[in-house]
Amino acid sequence: MQNETPPILWFEELRNTDISRVGGKNASLGEMVANLASHGIKVPRGFAIPAQAYRRFLDHNALGTAISSALGAFADGKRTLAESGAAICQSILSGDWPTDTADAIRLAYADLCRDAGGTDIDVAVRSSATAEDLPDASFAGQQETYLNVRGTRALLDACRRCYASLFTDRAISYRQARGVDHLAVALSVGVQRMVRSDRAGAGVMFSIDTETGFDKVTVINAAWGLGENVVQGTVDPDEYEVFTPLLADPALVPIIGKRLGEKAKKLVYGSDSTRPTKNVPTSGAERAAFVLSDPEIITLSRWGGIIAGHYGRPMDIEWAKDGETGEIFIVQARPETVQSRREAGAIRTYRIRSAGRKLLSGTSIGEAVASGPVCIIRDRRDIARFVDGAILVTETTDPDWVPVMRRAAAIITDHGGRTSHAAIVSRELGLTAIVGAGIATHLLHDEQEVTVSCAEGREGFVYEGIADVEVEELDFSGIPATRTKVMLNLANPAAAFRWWRLPADGIGLARMEFVVSNHIRVHPMALVRYETLADTTAKRAIEAMTAAYPRKPEYFVDRLARGLGRIAAVQYPHPVIVRMSDFKSNEYANLIGGAEFEPHEDNPMIGLRGASRYYSPRYQDGFALECQAIARLRKEMGFTNVIVMIPFCRTVSEADRVLGIMAANGLERHKDDLKVYVMCEIPSNVILADAFAQRFDGFSIGSNDLTQLTLGIDRDSSELAGLFDEEDDAVKRLIQEVIRKAHQAGVHVGLCGQAPSDRPAFAGFLVECGIDSVSVSPDSFIRVKRNIAVVEASTARTAGATS
Repeated sequence: MQNETPPILWFEELRNTDISRVGGKNASLGEMVANLASHGIKVPRGFAIPAQAYRRFLDHNALGTAISSALGAFADGKRTLAESGAAICQSILSGDWPTDTADAIRLAYADLCRDAGGTDIDVAVRSSATAEDLPDASFAGQQETYLNVRGTRALLDACRRCYASLFTDRAISYRQARGVDHLAVALSVGVQRMVRSDRAGAGVMFSIDTETGFDKVTVINAAWGLGENVVQGTVDPDEYEVFTPLLADPALVPIIGKRLGEKAKKLVYGSDSTRPTKNVPTSGAERAAFVLSDPEIITLSRWGGIIAGHYGRPMDIEWAKDGETGEIFIVQARPETVQSRREAGAIRTYRIRSAGRKLLSGTSIGEAVASGPVCIIRDRRDIARFVDGAILVTETTDPDWVPVMRRAAAIITDHGGRTSHAAIVSRELGLTAIVGAGIATHLLHDEQEVTVSCAEGREGFVYEGIADVEVEELDFSGIPATRTKVMLNLANPAAAFRWWRLPADGIGLARMEFVVSNHIRVHPMALVRYETLADTTAKRAIEAMTAAYPRKPEYFVDRLARGLGRIAAVQYPHPVIVRMSDFKSNEYANLIGGAEFEPHEDNPMIGLRGASRYYSPRYQDGFALECQAIARLRKEMGFTNVIVMIPFCRTVSEADRVLGIMAANGLERHKDDLKVYVMCEIPSNVILADAFAQRFDGFSIGSNDLTQLTLGIDRDSSELAGLFDEEDDAVKRLIQEVIRKAHQAGVHVGLCGQAPSDRPAFAGFLVECGIDSVSVSPDSFIRVKRNIAVVEASTARTAGATS
């Protein structure tokens, strides 16, 4: 006869093999207590009331027949889902505990209180169903959790309510959709000492990027107070991203993303047992501050990697920080169930050809685009009026919303972050969603046609009307190897993770100015000279944007380093060539606070740009901030794969001057293996290539500017567009010459530009010249790679035939 499970099991007695006895949540907690404490991972002490106790409770109260009858009536159409669920829940809540079970719970709770040095300590009471948190389905949130439960009577009542939550409408409908037998599922309850995160903060951590499946990054969401607001998506939390391969070096801080959330409210302890928790507004200081310090972010990320490594799969982890002791604890860990199962052999890309006015933005969930009419549902009681195939717009969602979410074309919520309920369920359902859009329920209206785009990076956009969208399937299978390295042109940190699966040879062009204009938006000199800034409107904007930074210039250095870090992470440890800023004066003037620091030029295209700007009194202090960001990126964050590139360097003496300024700002060529390249985009770069090769470690041919300056054509002129040709013999001769001279000098030479993507013959010409690399847009990578393979094979055959 099989041994009967004890009425109480302490976490330290449990292992992950005990799911059938105590459910996924409790089994996972026991697994971590037993195996990961030696790694410094802390889990609050607690115990599990096994699933067998649930079955005994049903038998003791003769509830099996009542449950079967109610579910049968629903199946036969005699009762609604709500009526059947309510009847079952009421039966459970009215039930009595078997005496031995109640006594065992009382004794275990008393033991927990003694261990904590008190009486009637506060505990968290969590449901742990025997079918939840499986690798192929997430039952997270389907059953209830109760926080700040004090005393034996309140504990027994909370456990009973956990049992009842197994038959809420949402739980019944979710199991039906998954094909799970209602009566085959049993519920265990976990009783765990509370972490006083109401006096600090809490949140959720994923050991994988939740939108792209990038498996070398940890994503952490954090808010003040108890963690339920983050899980339920009722606050806009902080978000931190850490590049995990570099965590092995304790000297490095590879935090590649830090976004300050609004965190408008926090969940704290209530005043009495009738209201154990309550939401209160956060202070201005709390909203302006990050919940976690950098060392705490790194510690949590290391723990996430250890947990994921132990389980051998990406994990979804809940954490909490105790405001009384300063300790951080792991309170839950379960398998991530969406990206870890995603097909790795191909990706579908969406590109908006044309769209209407931009109405809203928020955090993008997924990478797709969806269009349709809006249907605003503010209250779950109005769910019945939802129109199938519409765009569901609401303030926030919880598990009660899952049935209607399944019927939506896309979802927009006012509140929430990447780990909110709306985000998690949307991923699982494969829905396009934007969370944390702020005022969607006020700005949009029913039957309004909109397009929801999550194809433009971490920020999602809502456009007016039905957009023209191009969809392309990129198949990674059968990509040939080539001698010529094929690299990527990337500029947008928000979209960089989309391309991590591409088998590229690195990044040939990361445009710093794009990071500045989209990720920073402030002119660096306006930060350096903030105190004397005359533009009061710009000054107010800068004050708001830099609230979390004691020194204004630090905002620029920090944001630039992390933005470039997101790009560098995608291809680590392959080379990533970061071009220092190449704005023209008119473009710089458009940055916040920029007008005061830029000259008016009639022809900015050949004016104060590139290298000449870096030593100009107008910008030299701004260039110093750029250098500081690169130094931090390489030395503090660990991205030693980053190569610096200088654009529009007109003369050899100018090269010497810029290299000297870089060295004075912590970027000395060849120190710490730093390589410095130069753009080859001016005829002087070709004519004096041998001299430039003595000062730089490589050339990157900028075919647009080289064509413009060779043919004397303004590349932006529509009148002369017919004459602008990168395949003109004069341009090709210069390209051929610089490749020859670069190889003669023993330095790398590549080309970054759109021409190889658009023109197979031009790509073939470059290969025949022996170019070392070409750098192309991600969406053309596979096409160019295959084209180059054909050219290389043809060249090899020709060489073999003539030898």
